[in-house]
Order: sequence, then structure tokens, then C-alpha cells
Amino acid sequence: MMVFKSILKKQHILMAGVGIALMGCQATTTEKQVSSPQIPSPASTIETIHGVQVADPYRHLEVESEETTNWVKAQQADGHAYLAGIKNKQAIVDRITELWNYEKVSAPFEHGDNTFYYRNDGLQAQSVLFVKGADGKEKVLLDPNTLSSDGTVALSGVSVSGDGNTLAYGVSNSGSDWQQWQFVDIASGTKLNDELKWIKFSGAEWSKDNGGVYYARYDAPAGGNLLADVNFNQKVYFHKIGTDQSQDKLVYERPQNKDWGFGIEVSEAGDYLLLSISQGTDSRNRFFYKSLEKDADVVELIIDLEAEYSFLGNDKSIFYFKTDLDAPNGKVIAIDVNKSDKSNWHTIIPESTDPISSISIINDHLVVSYLHDVLGKLSIFSLSGDKRQDVTLPGKGKVAGPYGKRSKDYFYYVFNSYAQAKTTYRFDFKTGSSTLFTEPKVSFNPDDYVSEQVFYNSKDGTRVPMMISYKKGLQKTGDNPTLLYAYGGFAISLTPRFSPANIAWMDLGGVYAVPNLRGGAEYGESWHQAGMLDKKQNVFDDYYAAAEYLVEQNYTNKSKLGAYGRSNGGLLMGATLTQRPELFAAVLPAVGVLDMLRFHKFTIGWAWTSEYGSADVAEQFPALLAYSPYHNVTERAYPATMVMTADHDDRVVPLHSFKFGAMLQAKQKGNAPIIMRIESKAGHGKGKPTAMKIDEFADIYSFLFDSFGLKIPAKINQ
Repeated sequence: MMVFKSILKKQHILMAGVGIALMGCQATTTEKQVSSPQIPSPASTIETIHGVQVADPYRHLEVESEETTNWVKAQQADGHAYLAGIKNKQAIVDRITELWNYEKVSAPFEHGDNTFYYRNDGLQAQSVLFVKGADGKEKVLLDPNTLSSDGTVALSGVSVSGDGNTLAYGVSNSGSDWQQWQFVDIASGTKLNDELKWIKFSGAEWSKDNGGVYYARYDAPAGGNLLADVNFNQKVYFHKIGTDQSQDKLVYERPQNKDWGFGIEVSEAGDYLLLSISQGTDSRNRFFYKSLEKDADVVELIIDLEAEYSFLGNDKSIFYFKTDLDAPNGKVIAIDVNKSDKSNWHTIIPESTDPISSISIINDHLVVSYLHDVLGKLSIFSLSGDKRQDVTLPGKGKVAGPYGKRSKDYFYYVFNSYAQAKTTYRFDFKTGSSTLFTEPKVSFNPDDYVSEQVFYNSKDGTRVPMMISYKKGLQKTGDNPTLLYAYGGFAISLTPRFSPANIAWMDLGGVYAVPNLRGGAEYGESWHQAGMLDKKQNVFDDYYAAAEYLVEQNYTNKSKLGAYGRSNGGLLMGATLTQRPELFAAVLPAVGVLDMLRFHKFTIGWAWTSEYGSADVAEQFPALLAYSPYHNVTERAYPATMVMTADHDDRVVPLHSFKFGAMLQAKQKGNAPIIMRIESKAGHGKGKPTAMKIDEFADIYSFLFDSFGLKIPAKINQ
């Protein structure tokens, strides 16, 4: 798969942590008295950027020092004490745990005579990879729960050789983006001696003869600081099984373009190595290829950075792509690489009013997943572009997949919604219909919950969709506890997604609302571009309008409304606090990008300049300074705030949250708590063990109830 761009773009996954400080004495909604850890005295760092003096009083918190370590420990202790003091928080833990405890089975994938799938018996820290042979017998292939005592070593990816005989798998420690890849003989379960290091934002792609893998890696960080050193100059290598990594063959590098990243794929027939070349998280990419049937150079097929080109498959020299070239909602084209001039490109499936979410070639058909007003739909076309049918789905929700191969006459897809857990279906081309493949047995009745879609107008009149979920029987009294979760960036679509924790929130009488802000891809690339660079304020305005809608329509009121977002959504929360703090009773910025003038100076932050812009560019600096959360904290009353981060987050490094939290605590003039929740042995979110996830949700919900002045019941019933 082309993973570099997609991994960089995505992360609005929910996770967990432990907390930090209180400014302004005592919370108004509890009787707890919490001490404030010593906040470092502001330094005198003042820079002149494009003629503007900019203060950065907490820059010393960027540095790993004894002072920073002591400050973090004190913040962790105070935050933990505050959260632990919320009465009946354990009832939330118990209800989420009860709801989470069901068997989860992934859609299967096949290689050779073997079928592979993940299964979690309910509360296992990490899901286990199983294999089933031609004889129908299954066995555990890889149990990541055995890799560490606390579940913080997780699988970051797997790749099975075409013959189904060898497994390559990546592991990540404490949520880091850095991966180590290893290999296992599937028949015997024997671990091979091969080990690949310094991999980030790459998978492993097997050669046609199953003798080795192509992958992309970085040089070891020169500064030795894995958490902060900038990552440039990714390179493509080939590793032959049975040899040391030092002997790996360099296949391609671009030292003159240090910001190029390589998404790697080997064509299904094994005849081509395919390179999707990204610059950061820009949705546009270049596309190169190399013949693997002869000794050949890399061919620069698409050199202009003008559109997205996602490789779908090929018939010898005919390459199929999904692209948004002159088609913001996406289309399918065919390019004969021997006649690659644009005048020879052929459109197979033209752009429609619904944006394309994903496409696979299965059974010599194009299976296309669309978004229709954020909800999924599946359509099947011939390779010549003739529409064959729409797939009947079990309801209105999210479709993940399709998962299948060109040589097969069936595929799998996964359906879920805010009230229905992930359920796998199998579509058969012979019958033209779907059958249930695996269905989870959950401890609640999905029919007891409602998910409705509404539309509201943003500040500039743009019509924005929002999903609102709650338990049946809820009355619009204007006084319901409500959580407004959002993201709004990097062309990430927030489609309906099941979480057992959300059911617990609804069991508490809560409303869970998710608006589809500009900056995402719910309505194609034009929707994305309307919320990036100097148009980022549109995202914030869309969010504020969603909050106002919920109040106007009597779902809730400002004293019962909470705001929550992660990563780019954490930036949204920072803007909310500094621009419209009066709209919310509580705000939770999690692993957020909060210093918009320096984000590009750490790890992979430079890759986001295509989305945000850069303070190094004079024309882009004013817009960034205008909304940068850290630089716009002033002395005023802020709502209850829990700033959330993790000590091993090497994507959005924790210094963002450290500096922003310290600034908020220093500037708070109201009585609401400003605490921090700093997770230990955790990263940006991926691979977090189940217990940590449950603890984090419990802290979020209890903090919200405490901030709303509500009492948590001693027992939460379905």
C-alpha cells in the first residue's frame, strides 16, 4: 500500500494518559482542593519574525532538562490527583469496560492457501494475528501481547509474502512512529534473524519471488533525540531474506529533494515497483515506477505536483489511477506508460457529485466506495467504466474496504455506525449480493440509540453536515450533557465510527455530536482546500456554528457543552479556547499542534507546512500568528481545560502541550481548572493498549461531568 502520505495525514484516533496542574485555586463544580505545581518562570525569549516581535516565554519546555522533567512530574501528579478525586469515576470505567468486552474479528485477507485475520477476545491489550490454513485449522501467528508486560509494544503493520509462507511485521514501542520490522516462517512459527530498523511511514512490500521486501527508511537521527530530531531524506531499499540490513540494496533516493517521501507498492503481478512520491501531507503526489522484470532505471511517469494519483492496478503497460486532476471529487483514469503523454490519458469513471473514498480492482471490476453526505455507498464498474450495480448496504454508516484481490470473485467490507459495532460482510460477484460474515455480540441493543444527520449554516453561509447520536427517549430540554468532537484538516473524512465508549457516554444521558468541518474530504478536495492554509479560520468558524446549533436546537446549553479534538483537532481546541471560550464549559485539546510558528522544526512537523503554511514564509506568517493557540493566550477567564499529551509522541511532540498548558495556567483569571494529562509510555495514539484507552475515556467523561456540575451515578445501566 501507498502508506507514507496516508500515515502522515491521519491521526484522530482516541487514546489515554495521566494528568496535570490547576490554576485559579479550586474547581467550582467540586469540593476538591488541588495544589498547583511550580510553573517555571517565563523566560525572556523574544524573536523578531518578519519585522514582528514574538514572545515565547516557555521555550525552555522544549528542552529535555531536569527543570522540564520535574515540571512534567508535578503536572502529572496534580492532574492525576484531580481526576482521581472525581466521585464515582469508577462507575464510568466499569460501564466502558463492560461495553468493550466483546470479541472483535477483522475482515480476513488471503495469501497463498492461508487466510489471516485479527481477533481480540474483548479486553486484550492488543489484537492477536491468526492464520487459518487450507485444512481449516487456525493457530496464533503473532500475539503482540507477549512482546511487553504492559501492552505498550504494538504491531505497526504486517505484510505476508505472495505464497503465504513468510510474515513481515513491524512493531512500535510506546506509540512511537519509529518501527522495527522482523520476519516469521508461517508454517513453523519460527522467527527469522532478519531485522530492519529506522523505519517510519513505510510498510514492507514483497518481491514476486518472495525472496525479500522493498521498504523505505531514514538514516538514524544524527542528534540522537528520537522525540525531536527532524526527519528528512527517506530512502527506498531492498532487503533480501537471510542477510543483514547493512547489505540491503539502495533502490532509490532523492538527496536533492530531502522532503520527498516514498509510498511503496509492488504490482499484483510483481512486474513493477511503484513509487508514490509525496511532499509532506500534501494530497498531491508525483508517481514513478521501475520494471522488476529486467534491469531498469526508475521512470518518472508523473513529475508535476498538480494532483493526487493513487495507483489501483495494471494490465501490463496500462496503469489505472484514481486522481483528482480536474476532478475534485475524484475519477478513474488509465495511462499507457508507453504512451504517457496526457493527450493519451483515458477517463474510465468520470467525476460524480459524490467524492470517491477508495477503489479496489477485484474480479476484474472496479469496486468504488463513495461518500454521499458523509455516509458510505459501494458501486461496481467494469474495467471499461460501465456501471454494473450498487451494493445494498445494511444501513446508513461507514463502509471500510473493499478488501479483496483481482483474482477472486468475492470481497469483504466492514460496516459500522455510531450505534453499530464493526460487522463484516462478504459480497459474491456470482450472486450480486452480500452475506453476513462476522457479527460481534455486544452487551447493548443498537436499536436503543439514535444517530441523526442534520445540516447547519456556518458563519459564511456554507452548509455543513453533523451527526448527532444519543439514547432513544432523550428530550431536547436544552440541558443535556453534550460532547462536540471534530477534526477538520488534512483531507481526513470523519465518517460514522463505532466506539463502545460512545455508548457509555449516551448511557450517561449524553449527546455525542460530530460535525464534518471544512478541511476534511467529506465533499472532495475542494472541501479540503476550503479549510487549509490561509482559509483555516473557516474550520474554526464551522465548529463554532455547530456549537451554536446544538444550543439553538435545545440539545444543550453552554454550561453543559464540552469540546474535544485530537492532533489537528487539538489545534482546533486551542483555537476554540483562545477565540470563543465562552461557548463551552470544558475544552479538551489532545496531542494538539499548538505552536503554529515552530511546529515544522520537530520530527515530521515540516510535512504539515503544505496544510498550514510556514512561519518562515513572510506571506504565510500573519495568518499563522493570528490563530496560533500558544501565541494568543491572554489574561481572561477560560473554561475548564484538560490539555492531553503523551511522553513518547514523536509526531506532534509534547512540547506543544507543555508550552500551551503552562501559558494557560499562568493566564487563567477564572475559577475553572486548567489541568494536564500526560500519558507515560504512549505516543500519538496508534497501538495504545485497551486498558489505557478505557482509562482515558473515563477521565474525559468524568472531567466533563465535573466541569458541567453534574454528578456521576454510582452505577451506569444500559
